[in-house]
Amino acid sequence: MSKEILEKYPELATEGSPTIKQRLEIANPAVVEMATKASQECIKQWGRPAEDITHVVYVTSSEIRLPGGDLYLATQLGLSPNVGRVMLYFLGCYGGATGLRVAKDIAENNPGSRVLLTTSETTIIGFRPPNKSRPYDLVGAALFGDGAAAVIIGTDPLAEKESPFMELNYATQQFLPGTQNVIDGRLSEEGIYFKLGRELPQKIEENIEEFCKKIMAKAGLKEFNDLFWAVHPGGPAILNRLESTLKLKNDKLECSRRALMDYGNVSSNTIFYVMEYLREEMEKTGGGEEWGLGLAFGPGITFEGILMRSL
Repeated sequence: MSKEILEKYPELATEGSPTIKQRLEIANPAVVEMATKASQECIKQWGRPAEDITHVVYVTSSEIRLPGGDLYLATQLGLSPNVGRVMLYFLGCYGGATGLRVAKDIAENNPGSRVLLTTSETTIIGFRPPNKSRPYDLVGAALFGDGAAAVIIGTDPLAEKESPFMELNYATQQFLPGTQNVIDGRLSEEGIYFKLGRELPQKIEENIEEFCKKIMAKAGLKEFNDLFWAVHPGGPAILNRLESTLKLKNDKLECSRRALMDYGNVSSNTIFYVMEYLREEMEKTGGGEEWGLGLAFGPGITFEGILMRSL
């Protein structure tokens, strides 16, 4: 939210106003604009022409329209009309990790393909004007943020043309039965309203160890502190409980804490901000742990887990 937006749409500051139309007028183009900028920078770092992208996986919980932002993104990037497009809508905070899993499956089942995975989010669609009866709204306003991210995924990298830094070895998803109301999101004429249950950190704490062990078993790994960690920072309480439950060393979640401090919880994007910090640390130290876990949590309660190997 900004002064300029409120001056153009003063009704957004009035409690109970039917403003979903105005919110989407702002969000739809903004989400694609952010996704395009992130994708262009990603393609630049990749070093190959945009025409070599064969598939797009587009993730957002911040726009609603047909056709979706995936088409507008492909058009603005100058991609082939034959590019395969997949949209993942309203997955919330685990959307980025789901995107990685889906892109991995596409790449492995289409030899030679290159999948552009883009995530983009804005909080405008869920903005609520200040209300003294809801002081907890200030927590959400301080915690959540806007942003975008992009990565390119494929198999059999081309020597001297591509420089991957991470292998997605195994990916899985799990939901916790009976917890569908812990993270509750509803669309109305006023926008999207999210309600986060206080039991969310506890539910994650109760189930995360078994989930991680199941993933680690795929590579015969047993010690949590022998891994690097890319955890979606849903909030400080989630990180603190995960660190305590798994008895992680203080530095294991440092990249997650940095991302939360620098950007807030940017929903589906945040896992990529954490991974970018991990890449910086690996380049700075010249290596580190070979294996790691990527984790994200969201509505369902849904867990996404990715076994990663540093290259």
